[in-house]
Amino acid sequence: MASEASSEQIYRRIATAVDSAFYRAIYSDVAQARIDPVTHYAHDGWLEGRDPAPWFSTNAYLEANPDVVGVNPLFHYLTAGWREGRTTAPSIRKIAYLRKMANQGLQADWQAEPILAQGFTAPLGGDLNQSSSQARIAVAAAFDSRFYRSLYSDVDGDDEALLEHFLAVGWKEGRDPSSRFSVRDYLELNPDIAAAQINPFVHFVLTGQAEGRLGRSNLDFRHQVIARLTPMGDRLEVAKDRSRSFFAQNIRVLAAAVAKVRSKAGSVHISVSHDDFTANVGGVQLCLQREAVALEALHVDHLHLYPVAAWPTLRPSDWSTSIGVLWNGFDLGAFTANDLVQVLKGRHWGRSSSFAIHSLLGHSVEEILSILGAVGLSKGFFWLHDFTSLCAGFHLMRNDVADCGAPPIDSAACGVCIYQPHRSAHVDSHNLLFAALDLTVVAPSSTTYETWRAATTAPLNQPYVIHPHATLTRRASRPKSEAGVLKVAFLGMPAAHKGWPAFADLAIRFSDDPRYQFLHLGSVQVKNVPAIFHRVSVTASEPLAMRDCLLNLNVDVAVIWSLCRETFSFAAHEAAAAGALILTGPDSGNVAAFVAETALGVVLGGEAELMALFADGAAPAMARSIRNPATYDLAFSALTVDLLERQ
Repeated sequence: MASEASSEQIYRRIATAVDSAFYRAIYSDVAQARIDPVTHYAHDGWLEGRDPAPWFSTNAYLEANPDVVGVNPLFHYLTAGWREGRTTAPSIRKIAYLRKMANQGLQADWQAEPILAQGFTAPLGGDLNQSSSQARIAVAAAFDSRFYRSLYSDVDGDDEALLEHFLAVGWKEGRDPSSRFSVRDYLELNPDIAAAQINPFVHFVLTGQAEGRLGRSNLDFRHQVIARLTPMGDRLEVAKDRSRSFFAQNIRVLAAAVAKVRSKAGSVHISVSHDDFTANVGGVQLCLQREAVALEALHVDHLHLYPVAAWPTLRPSDWSTSIGVLWNGFDLGAFTANDLVQVLKGRHWGRSSSFAIHSLLGHSVEEILSILGAVGLSKGFFWLHDFTSLCAGFHLMRNDVADCGAPPIDSAACGVCIYQPHRSAHVDSHNLLFAALDLTVVAPSSTTYETWRAATTAPLNQPYVIHPHATLTRRASRPKSEAGVLKVAFLGMPAAHKGWPAFADLAIRFSDDPRYQFLHLGSVQVKNVPAIFHRVSVTASEPLAMRDCLLNLNVDVAVIWSLCRETFSFAAHEAAAAGALILTGPDSGNVAAFVAETALGVVLGGEAELMALFADGAAPAMARSIRNPATYDLAFSALTVDLLERQ
């Protein structure tokens, strides 16, 4: 392989090991001619018997290995020799170099204590003891201490200390040494290295890159998502296992709680969703919290039903489990559907009682119908927070990576997706719901309703309402911003379907660009991305926490790169309220529609266009100091309560 290498490959490989300071100090003709030492040694130096570093003698290596003919000896050693057990001898000019450095009051970098024993073993059995100083120099040259420091603030010390941390423990913890190398990717792409428990970065620097191994996966992040997809059968088994640990409470607990009503008229509002909105964080949960507060203000009793364990689909009809119950915001525990029917049927409920279905994930439609029937309810609201009624893949993303638009179930486009085998059950169950009840479909945006209407097989005679979760109201003041580094932020949960991988790639690619600063505002931090993390939690008591953080940090640009059709997007509205320019893609649903309608951002064609925007220098023009944007307050809806008051 060495004899067939191109000059470019030779240059790249030996560049990690040639000691330029040594080369210039010993060979004054090279220094005076201002020739690059790596270039000189690659083309002429080795033929002239010159040594590239204190630890490597060109002539000694060629004399000890007569089979190495016509090949740059340093390149041969780095790519093959050390793995074959060949040894090196120090340069005969090593002592002269040492004395010269000492006379100048300097210390040669190569003298640093070898640390190859820390954190890895010799790759594939090779003996690295003979080349520890060479290896240290090579690894240190490729290690990006600035990148490492920006990602891992828990590691203190100078550049040398950071390198030692990575070699000792950092790589074992999955920490990356530079923006161009992923520990996780390298180990996944090279199972032989993972099996040998070798420091992947050291292997890459010393031999892997010369062998053509990749430092990072060059596949689009969508390929990685697909490669790591959990089969639906496995997801359902997990849900079943979780639900087995919940046992139904005594029915008397439920009966006693329901007897304590706050409504003089005896009215009750029943809501159904995919989880306990008082114990979980998210957009739908915040919506339900606001709905609950509005019900309390009206003194209407509120019964909320949720699955005790998270399910990726509607609960299969052959799997029974208890249902979680909140009564006026208090968690009563779990009860069977039969117990709920028995307790609810035994009371007289007011004529203004109502219900809203926010999500049926984890529920049985038959059980929900029986519970509503026990209260005598048939007219209510069905919210389109997602597209669960169209597919088990409720984001309408084929294999969690690409917008599908809900094609026909029997189409090839649907057949290649992991959700297809479960889609018919979802559609049939929802159609049963629509046939049995008098439902008003409620969408938080027009684009969401249009998507649903175009794909649903339910009867299309249902009334519908477009009712946004929040609206912008302009503020009088425009806070001034000084020119400076462009602050680019990602808002919320770092999930693939929210576009986190696209933002992460952007932050990694431009991590050393002084024009940009990348930030992540959310509740969950990802440490392997060079973005400054600010913990932000939006709650019912602090609904403007994200907007205020964006304002306080003077964020210029918000990358809201959702891969799925967002039905509303609080993140987009929060960014707009703070005056941050929104960058989004074509598949982001209501984010793209909101941007197009308000001109408060830009809809780009894809990740390549996003990267190009930052690479070609156009992005800095988006600074708020140039745009002088307006800022807004957010007026939040009370969801179903708003609709009830209109009746």
